[in-house]
Amino acid sequence: MELVENSPKYWELIRNLRNMKGVRDGFIQQNEITTVDHAAFMLQYNNNYYICLDNEEFMGYVGVIDNDIRVATHPDFQGKGVGSFMIDEVMKLHPEAFAKIKLDNKASIRLFEKCGFKKKYYLLERE
Repeated sequence: MELVENSPKYWELIRNLRNMKGVRDGFIQQNEITTVDHAAFMLQYNNNYYICLDNEEFMGYVGVIDNDIRVATHPDFQGKGVGSFMIDEVMKLHPEAFAKIKLDNKASIRLFEKCGFKKKYYLLERE
């Protein structure tokens, strides 16, 4: 496995993974991302994202914006250490980064705890 710098050739892979049912549900913002909106976002934040590949096969992505980590592992590779690898590698580049995780996203909580993160704050919002 390796993390490589993001480039436009990966943008649609990122968007498709982020929009997948099950993956999308884990994110705080759950709206489906259009091609146009994603391209505009990537034009601004391309350099904040890294792609996880194994023999050129896309396994997921990790990004850090304003020290906030965003990570997604393709369902075919979940539970195989890909998420941990991405977080460990991105922390070498962004040691001050943190993660905002929905309380009901148990898989992400376990992932980040496995990587040495501890719960520090709760953000309570009125629905």
